[in-house]
Amino acid sequence: MKVYIPLLFLFMSISCFSQERVQAGGVFPHLAMVADHSPRTEAGTGALFPWANRLWVITYVAHLDRSGSGTGLYEINEKMELLKRPESVVGTYANRLLHSETSQLIIGPHIIDINGNVRTVDGVKKHRLAATLTHLTEPADKVYFLAMEGEFFEVNVHTLETKLLFNLMDELKEPPGSKPHFKSGFTRHGKVVVCNNSYTTQDYNREWNAGRLAEWDGKTWTVLEEKPFTEVWSASAFGAPILATGWDNASAILKVYVPRSKEWLTYRLPKSSRSYDETSNSEWLRIREVETERALMDCHGLFYEIGFHLYANQLWAIKPVCSHLRVIPDFCSWRGMLVFGGNQGTPMKFGAADANPLAGQPQAGLWFGKTDDLWNWGKPGGEGGVWYDDPVVAGQPSDPYLMYGFDKKSLHLWHNSASEVGFDIEVDVTGNGTFKNYARKTVKPGEYLHYEFPDGFSARWIRLTSNRNCVATAWFVYN
Repeated sequence: MKVYIPLLFLFMSISCFSQERVQAGGVFPHLAMVADHSPRTEAGTGALFPWANRLWVITYVAHLDRSGSGTGLYEINEKMELLKRPESVVGTYANRLLHSETSQLIIGPHIIDINGNVRTVDGVKKHRLAATLTHLTEPADKVYFLAMEGEFFEVNVHTLETKLLFNLMDELKEPPGSKPHFKSGFTRHGKVVVCNNSYTTQDYNREWNAGRLAEWDGKTWTVLEEKPFTEVWSASAFGAPILATGWDNASAILKVYVPRSKEWLTYRLPKSSRSYDETSNSEWLRIREVETERALMDCHGLFYEIGFHLYANQLWAIKPVCSHLRVIPDFCSWRGMLVFGGNQGTPMKFGAADANPLAGQPQAGLWFGKTDDLWNWGKPGGEGGVWYDDPVVAGQPSDPYLMYGFDKKSLHLWHNSASEVGFDIEVDVTGNGTFKNYARKTVKPGEYLHYEFPDGFSARWIRLTSNRNCVATAWFVYN
């Protein structure tokens, strides 16, 4: 009996799957988007969006000159059937915007009405599209398109007339020779915010700073950070902060614009994986609303639950959910499910000579589950610091570093001073921006100090202050 009941159950399960749709752990093989073998390129899922009683999917190839076939614009209906649209254009697309003023979905170069009718913006379809943004002054009639090479367009959603407004490589004074890789943008509070995640060996070695987070008020472009940033997002209610995620050598970074005080705050987060530390490896770490008035943030191998609200001009609702290694270019809610896009098989880099011999046909699959499934993924963990061989000014606190929601915490300290340096550890337990002194750690010249926080100790945020000018590293490990 102990042998045959499981076998009978397995037979019934296979029989049931054969009559319906085979799925494995939320993945339906028949919904995979697969590119042809030549040229060997990518087939990533650039954007997902529920609209016109179906789920819309747009894919991205690596570069437009390696476009291939078998990818483009798809729709998935309530029967879980994957249909490629005849208007489909093959390209590098990862943009989406619901243009509420005209009730149209903009995804890739396509504009889709509430009945599923598709038009294509010819003026942008030959560009690698990273984001579509609300227009600052004519939101009812126009939108902006941001392309990965830094082209910034204005498009009329009625006539599809297209106008190039800026080349952001010039406007943001990118280093000559750096690779443009603009990834996202958003319009809120009278400003357009865009980001470029360029980061290579030259950035790590501090030979140049090619990454950018910048804002435009309709008149002037202002660079906020010369670091790689991947996502910009905002809610429309409950305080409506603008959130932007990026990283540097020390840690992942979360920038928060507080509309009431009109200031940008900087927080630091651990990196669950250092695999994302390169321009092309952080595609596309998004923030999306997945339940009513609740969002998920994907940042350097960690998912966070994140809220829309601000109290005391502080971001209160942020909590790690899980660690992962999946490439998730976009995700959304659809028919009560949480849907993840993917990029599972990429048999190329940037030429035949360096093609991946272990990957076969380019492909991207979708994962269907529910939000609560994520708490069964990898336990939250990671590493990073507030300083990584960085100049430190005496008496100037570091950026706050997230501590809440992680287990087994340790701190590692060293410096280059010829004298001993005292490091004050301060913690914000409640998250309201008030830091209290926790301990001072004194590090002698040439010494490495390791400190383990007691089991069960936690705070929302932690920061350090040095009592002496020096070059220092303050590194946290959560495991």
